[in-house]
Amino acid sequence: MSNSFSKEERVAFEDILEGFNDALVLSRNVSIYNTDGSMMERTNNVIYRPQPYIAQSYDGMDQTNNFTAYTQLSVPATLGFQKSVPFILDALELRDALQEGRLGEAAKQKLASDINIAIMNVAAAQGSLVVTVSTAAGDYDDVALCDSIMNEQGVQAFDRYLALSSRDYNGIAGNIAGGTGGASVSRSFAGTKSNTAFERSFVGMVAGFETYKLDYANRLAAATGADPTMSTLAAANNYYVPVATSTASTGETQNVDNRFQTITVSSTTNLPAGSAIEISGVEAVHHITKQGTGFSKTFRVVSVTNSTTCVITPPIISAQGGTDAELQYQNCIVTPNASATINRLNTVTAPVNCFWQKDALEILPGRYAVPSDAGVAVMRASTDQGIELVMQKQYDVNTMKTKYRLDTLFGVVNKQPEMSGILLFNQT
Repeated sequence: MSNSFSKEERVAFEDILEGFNDALVLSRNVSIYNTDGSMMERTNNVIYRPQPYIAQSYDGMDQTNNFTAYTQLSVPATLGFQKSVPFILDALELRDALQEGRLGEAAKQKLASDINIAIMNVAAAQGSLVVTVSTAAGDYDDVALCDSIMNEQGVQAFDRYLALSSRDYNGIAGNIAGGTGGASVSRSFAGTKSNTAFERSFVGMVAGFETYKLDYANRLAAATGADPTMSTLAAANNYYVPVATSTASTGETQNVDNRFQTITVSSTTNLPAGSAIEISGVEAVHHITKQGTGFSKTFRVVSVTNSTTCVITPPIISAQGGTDAELQYQNCIVTPNASATINRLNTVTAPVNCFWQKDALEILPGRYAVPSDAGVAVMRASTDQGIELVMQKQYDVNTMKTKYRLDTLFGVVNKQPEMSGILLFNQT
């Protein structure tokens, strides 16, 4: 076949795949759900993924009145990322085999970066556990705050990860290395942890989190203007009742995404998308015991609808409606107030450091059905996580140029924003 790959090209592709696999640092630390290509095509590349149940328990032998149906919540996941790196080499450039290798290396780096960035963008935008620190990064206690907020709300204590911007990561590494650090305290560790932090600026496991350094990080702008207000009275209907499905007027039933809620506020002028907020009188609870934590529940603004309504995550499930679903998924206790202040937590523009429990974030590898007998040479292979990389080649006799392209198809979903969050430093 005129467009078939040479032995050297096949070896080069294997090297690209190996490097691509190595570069997918963040995708190794989220859940993977493999989809069926035919099914995804028939559902417009959308599949609903279940959220975990939360059980209720009761006292006594007689449970006659306690048999209720559990509400199974689910979230839509989409194969929404189609990333491609195309390039051309002419007959002169192909005399130097290194040209192809260098371009393949660049393509691999870019596609791996696209996947990592997609995961970070979702985590940074929808992580609802917000931890703020008034100083620069540099102390164990900073990371321990992330551990505390997860523990208090019943997030599993295993498979936890923290991705830090370079400056924040190095600030913590400096503390481990035994320097002055943010708290001007020298620490002593057994073994080589201090030496490794000093020599390689490596942090590793801290306060139950496996840490990673990012050479890129989203930034969250500082809040400006006055704090808006909202009513948390039951009559204002600013509480949320979880439902598994909704029924249209024509009778069709469809799943409901319960991660988000539209609320009414005094003004959205100073409440842009991305804002990290607390609402006065809204206390977080442990998701299993339903006991109050003593600390405010944190939320994120996902989008702004109009001048007085916006979408937040997670919803305010305060059980003010008294339904079984609310009791099952209750995430806060509300002290009703007709004019509760919405406190913005992002007071200073800063990098967004993301932390999450592995089951919160999920990547969905996709697959292209590229024909291998249509005049184009095709090679495909999958990473350890099931993410497929497709390489194609086609020669144009008119121009003596060979077209190459590397492609990958995937989706990313934050199944549970209450099991992921953000850590902001220098917030005054």
